[in-house]
Amino acid sequence: MRERFHGELAKLGEQLTHMSRLAADSMRQAGTALLTADLALAEQVLDGDADLDKARADCETHAQSLLALQAPVAGDLRAILAAVYCAEKIERMGDLAAHIADTARFTHPEPVVPAELEPTFAEMSDIAVGMADRLAELIASEAVGGFAELDETDQAVDALHARVLQLITNEQWQHGVRCATSLALLARFYERFADQAVAVAKRLEFAETGELPPNPQA
Repeated sequence: MRERFHGELAKLGEQLTHMSRLAADSMRQAGTALLTADLALAEQVLDGDADLDKARADCETHAQSLLALQAPVAGDLRAILAAVYCAEKIERMGDLAAHIADTARFTHPEPVVPAELEPTFAEMSDIAVGMADRLAELIASEAVGGFAELDETDQAVDALHARVLQLITNEQWQHGVRCATSLALLARFYERFADQAVAVAKRLEFAETGELPPNPQA
């Protein structure tokens, strides 16, 4: 019975890994659509968001069945509850990628990002994708230390977010209020995507150790 139960826990982890990879793919495609004004790719991201929504629902249903039928305690209970929490956060990451794709679709055929800011948004996209990919690795292997690692990575996204805000509020900004508003929202979507990834890493570490990891910046 316990062997079967732990097999079900492993499947729960596989579902979360799959969700993280979906989120990474969505952000990768959304970033490309944003910088290339690729309408078809933006619509592909938006259509694919339903897959992540379904994956979250399946994960939560699986977790609820384990809670109802197995009456887990201690570490097993932490793992199941963490899966529910993480599924919600990862699904939100997919939503944020979809928001980026939707912005690209809304402004098509015009590009959203001015040429001088393309490297900044490309870097934010690459970092965000890397964080989602790293989550998949943490879920599938060793979560301890993942929170500190992703929290440090998140600071790079925060710095890029701040750079965008500084540039679009500078008196020398030449692209207008509408463009500045779109860029502020886009930078915020990337920043929130990274924040969700950090939250997942923190909960994964708690599920494994039974203790919330300390804030590395404290």
